[in-house]
Amino acid sequence: MINTENKLLVAFTGPSNSGKTSLIVKISNILQDRAFKVCIIKHDPKDKAIFDYKGKDSDKFSQTGANVAVVSPNRTTVFKKNTSSIDDICEMFGNFDYLLVEGLKTLDLPRIAIFRNKLDEKYFEFSKAIAHDDTIKNKDLPLHLDSLDLNNPEQIIDWININAKRVKK
Repeated sequence: MINTENKLLVAFTGPSNSGKTSLIVKISNILQDRAFKVCIIKHDPKDKAIFDYKGKDSDKFSQTGANVAVVSPNRTTVFKKNTSSIDDICEMFGNFDYLLVEGLKTLDLPRIAIFRNKLDEKYFEFSKAIAHDDTIKNKDLPLHLDSLDLNNPEQIIDWININAKRVKK
């Protein structure tokens, strides 16, 4: 049972191409189909994501060094010239039910590590659970971490509902 007085925060980690984004999309769609408000944070450690195109007005504004917000009828896009804390982002998003974070492994949140084909022990110390497919053998999983079926988003949502960090709305 979800406590509707709390925001639920959880993070996902794992090697490139392990299925993090696909899993987050599935979970987000299921939760939104159930009328929950979901927010997602994607970590871009190499600063390579591009959100606007050269020559557009918002790019010209951003090139001045100023913080820029682009407001349209259906969205607001913010271009800040410095990083934001998780608290800053939660405040910016306002009222939501779930916050799903991809990456940011040092962030103090319950974390699910995603693996396909092989385990990588460097993710274990930051994680509380491992979501894996059948290419990973159960006998190879560390006993101190919960084991989740990567192909069963409902099971992962159940885990989130029990283990996520709770923050008052």
